[in-house]
Amino acid sequence: MNNDKAEPDALDAYSAIVTSVAAQLTPRVAALSIRSRAGEAAGSAVVLTGESHLITNSHVVSGGTHGTAEFADGTVARFDVVGRDPLSDIAVIRADRKIPAPPDYGDADNLLVGSLVVAVGNPLGLAGTVTAGVVSALGRSMPARTRTAARLIEDVIQTDAALNPGNSGGALADSHGRIIGISTAVAGFGLGLAVPINATTHRIIHALMHDGRVRRAYLGLVTTPAPLTPGQAERFGQRTAMRIVEVVEDSPAARSGLKAADLVLAVDGAALGSAQSLQKRLFSEAIGQQMEVTVLRNGALVDVIAVPAELSD
Repeated sequence: MNNDKAEPDALDAYSAIVTSVAAQLTPRVAALSIRSRAGEAAGSAVVLTGESHLITNSHVVSGGTHGTAEFADGTVARFDVVGRDPLSDIAVIRADRKIPAPPDYGDADNLLVGSLVVAVGNPLGLAGTVTAGVVSALGRSMPARTRTAARLIEDVIQTDAALNPGNSGGALADSHGRIIGISTAVAGFGLGLAVPINATTHRIIHALMHDGRVRRAYLGLVTTPAPLTPGQAERFGQRTAMRIVEVVEDSPAARSGLKAADLVLAVDGAALGSAQSLQKRLFSEAIGQQMEVTVLRNGALVDVIAVPAELSD
């Protein structure tokens, strides 16, 4: 094939994908305006359900309980905050009237570095913005905090699709128009971050819609990934573990006897290789339940019983 012809064909195919995704999603992404004691904030939100729920960032609605959502077709709805979770930067809101139907939602766990993504936002005054790019990194983490707790949002999607001001809470979609992330921050020049839509996020959304908050279990550990030696990897059947950097004083972890420098290999017999694999186990059902933590301490295997408490807001 002639290279001169191949390049325009590729650009035409790229343009067709981006314009198709934009046409699908622009009507389904709202511009938010919310007033709180700190002043007026703006952002975007994506239609979540057929019952007028939308999903946005927790930081977009922080400090407020209601606001207005404006859609590309001119619909203006009042919304109330149903629930927000600062430790995942996810919030669910609900409009007071019928709004456009929700888009399809995908699974960010199926993304690959290099996958085409399209960011759709609706900053106030810009009537919908669309940018396209690729997934530039996966498995990133981003710190999130409340007044009393800190946590890493795991598996954050990094993309080079430019995020315009006000795009926080907007959609990050794959080439089929499926929502695979909620745009959350600008990481630096030419970089954007998005909270992934995956099984963990769906649990958070369910909790917010039904309880208005996410109950989490708390151990009181600060950990960092640590590679195992080849001998240890062969012995335990895994290549990484979590090294305990700090045990919070008077926490469930401290009371259980866990110590700094312990290498956490498994929890309840399941291998533990990342902070996310531990965080996935620390939802409401773990509160008050015994948890067997297997650690490597001075070359010896030690099983410790910890009982997670409820993480306070």
